[in-house]
Amino acid sequence: MESLSSKQFFASLFILLAISSYINSSLAATPKKVSTEFIKTSCNSTTYQKLCFTSLSTYANVIQTSPELLAMTAINVTLSSAKSTTTIMVNLSKSQGISPKVVAAMKDCVEELGDSVYELKKSIGEMKKNKGSNFQLMINDIQTWVSAALTDETTCSDGFQGKAMNGNVKTLVRAGIVNVAHLTSNALALINRYASLHG
Repeated sequence: MESLSSKQFFASLFILLAISSYINSSLAATPKKVSTEFIKTSCNSTTYQKLCFTSLSTYANVIQTSPELLAMTAINVTLSSAKSTTTIMVNLSKSQGISPKVVAAMKDCVEELGDSVYELKKSIGEMKKNKGSNFQLMINDIQTWVSAALTDETTCSDGFQGKAMNGNVKTLVRAGIVNVAHLTSNALALINRYASLHG
């Protein structure tokens, strides 16, 4: 009889622990779900909504529901992509069998991307500054830097147009540049959204 009651006790204890664990995991999951929804809704204001969500949803715990952190994360993700694309292009330009015309276009492109990286870094620096009463000035500067980065990326992509640029290198490079440009476009849209919500 005693062993039966101890079995019942442990069974009850197990059920309580299971319920407690479920409640805790539900509570922990709620903020992430809310953050993910916030990111999804915010991404509706961008041109490349799917890319926006996939590139930012992994940072939901950091972003939470802050338009400022969302914009900052979008710039950081773009910067990271611009840097890795630059590295890929530098390595590709050293490959054997690439025509001098393609190598020249890649060197120009790497230069443009270098400018883009610099401009994105400047915008992150601006974002980190104390806003205070100069919020509008800060946002204007960030919008200028990110717009300039987008222009540089478009110029880089334009350098790979024309029949002389056909081939795998063109396809690979343009895919990378287009991805960076789309991320930049999305970041700019989220910066504009942050500015409108703040104002």
